Amino acid sequence: MTKRVLISGASVAGPALAYWLGEYGFDVTVVERAPDIRPGGYAVDFRGSAVRVLESMRLFDAVKSRETRTSSITMVDKKNKVVAKLPDGFTSGELEILRGDLAAVLHEAASSRAQYLFGDSIQSIEQRADSVEVSFASGKTRGFDIVVGADGLHSNVRAIAFGEESKFVQHMGYYIAIFTVPDFLNLGDAAATYTELGKRVSCFGAKREGVAKASFSFASGKLNYDRRDVAAQKALLRETFADVQWEARRMLQMMDDAPDFYFDSLSQVKMDTWSRGRVVLLGDAAACASPMSGMGTSIAMVGAYLLAGELKLAGDDYATAFAKYEAAMREFVSEAQKMAEGVSWFIPRTRSRLWLSKRLWSWLPQSTLKELMIEHPARIANMVELKQYA
Repeated sequence: MTKRVLISGASVAGPALAYWLGEYGFDVTVVERAPDIRPGGYAVDFRGSAVRVLESMRLFDAVKSRETRTSSITMVDKKNKVVAKLPDGFTSGELEILRGDLAAVLHEAASSRAQYLFGDSIQSIEQRADSVEVSFASGKTRGFDIVVGADGLHSNVRAIAFGEESKFVQHMGYYIAIFTVPDFLNLGDAAATYTELGKRVSCFGAKREGVAKASFSFASGKLNYDRRDVAAQKALLRETFADVQWEARRMLQMMDDAPDFYFDSLSQVKMDTWSRGRVVLLGDAAACASPMSGMGTSIAMVGAYLLAGELKLAGDDYATAFAKYEAAMREFVSEAQKMAEGVSWFIPRTRSRLWLSKRLWSWLPQSTLKELMIEHPARIANMVELKQYA
């Protein structure tokens, strides 16, 4: 029976899968390039089936205790005058938590069910008839029955087993940066956001006394930069937003004192298949919908539940398990990725679109459309049927 599983990635999808596989008696190893669980990051949402998965893991209360729900989002002009106020639940789903906090909860739940290897990464994967031989950057070599790439948008496993990133990652034309700042606007659990042509600056209260999240988004063609050079990324952000008004400069001045910093493109991963032999992809590595979808956590959690369950039922027939997991997730992923296409209304590239966007947001709170903008994501989040595998 397929028992020895290596998971690359210890953020959300990887630990969730490790939890379920450990629950089913698999021998699970999680390898993570970082030296420990990564803190910080943006708020992530639970909706629909993902909430039920969390409940079945008996982790709902642990996540709820760390919830950081955005009560409302106020859209302002450069003088801080209110343009529109979006309703509660517009971006927060049914349950919202900072990504780093969720990773910590999942790690705590999975650590008794799996071996964790921090500060290491997969260097090569050699598929054999009855196993997978994996070489690590540390120099170690080990054999497994299957390998799971749950290592995000820039997946190392995907690059090794499927080919270079450019074949699968589609740039949406935008970049985003997020870091922690003092709650200098006294937002509490609310948020404020300001938009100029091709640029958006936001500040989200984190439901913790004195803390908020600064968010900078901008339209751009694909940039050539070092993903591990944080200093260069900060310099790029300062240059891009140097002339942006509202509170942009003030938040940029706080950037170097932030305990965390995230910068990346808004991109989606689109692949014809999520498995190749004994290697399978999960979460953003397989089907990133981008943060604009609000569905990344749901894709990760629901996908982990289904993949683990199908592997449990399939015994040695891992190929059937992979196929059933993918078939159950495909429509959900497709709809989630379509949701992210509305980014052009949040960060307009043309003056006419910017004008229309401001009129749309000022009109939205008084329209019936606001309910649809909450109900539509909820419908998509409930598309996947959760089989009972226990």
